[in-house]
Amino acid sequence: MAPIIDLRSDTVTRPTKAMRQAMFDAPLGDDVLGDDPTVRQLEEKFAALLGKPAACFVPSGTMANQIAIRAHTEPGDEIITHEESHIVLYEGGGPAALSGCLVRMLRGPRGLFEPSAVAAAIRSHNDHFPVSKLLVAENTHNRGGGSVWPIQELEEVSHLARTRGLKLHLDGARLWNAHVASGVAMSRFGARFDTVACCFSKGLGAPVGSALAGDGETIRRARRFRKMFGGGMRQSGLLAAAALFAMDHHISRLAQDHQHARRLGAALASIPGLSLDPDQISHGVETNIVYIDISPSRQTPAATLCERLSQLGVLVLATGEHRVRAVTHLDVDPDAIEHAIKAFTKVMA
Repeated sequence: MAPIIDLRSDTVTRPTKAMRQAMFDAPLGDDVLGDDPTVRQLEEKFAALLGKPAACFVPSGTMANQIAIRAHTEPGDEIITHEESHIVLYEGGGPAALSGCLVRMLRGPRGLFEPSAVAAAIRSHNDHFPVSKLLVAENTHNRGGGSVWPIQELEEVSHLARTRGLKLHLDGARLWNAHVASGVAMSRFGARFDTVACCFSKGLGAPVGSALAGDGETIRRARRFRKMFGGGMRQSGLLAAAALFAMDHHISRLAQDHQHARRLGAALASIPGLSLDPDQISHGVETNIVYIDISPSRQTPAATLCERLSQLGVLVLATGEHRVRAVTHLDVDPDAIEHAIKAFTKVMA
């Protein structure tokens, strides 16, 4: 039986043999009590990478974002972010349920927004209004097609927010990809933000885990909310060891995933009845995410296309009635990309 080529997400990666060995060899303690040495090592390394004083290891990117939101806000505050951001679409209404916050949503191509849009969204001081408290940016932006914030634009947006008194959080679940694609240091991306979250199980191959970096007091507060939200882990050095291995060995190789995504995107765009997302056409496939649109004239729903592809051993994700997403990662090699292209060609014939 031919192997399955799974392009649904970069979260489907499995630990390599060397990563599993690192997990097996990791010294352990009780992280809730603060004495797991491998977790402490990971947090120190991650904080240094982002140029922050402290960090906190958590089970997921969603928890990293949500404890950051709770650490920066109080119930009744308002968060400003893009309308297609992860915290809006994919975190179960967490800002409302866990922090009692409203979300004021901005528009902009590729998941990005202008300083003027942020300025217009900030509420004036009035007892009738929620308090504009936190700006959240996402880099790379998932729904933006793996788009990378140009560093100058990100700094302009963050400067405007800072001068208007907002706190800033960077959802950098795939910040590794932004770093590799742009050549901008992780610490420079994070420098303008009070907190930065990154995910070790997207693209880097770790089985579980994210981390949140920031100043000491904010991270101390975030640890309290990690416990409150049920995210305190015990001998989590097993997982931290995988994250450490990923940071040491799997960041630079993300360039291969980006190359594979560009090859896939260019080939699929040439198949009659398929096209790339318009923003990806104009800016190119920047990182490891490709959005493919199916012409409505073909009368082939995305779910149907996904089913036909699965029968040929290729898994992709329907993200709309006529749109599918393919994500490259370390478990997908060049031969797998070519097989996927042939499968798309066959089902669209």
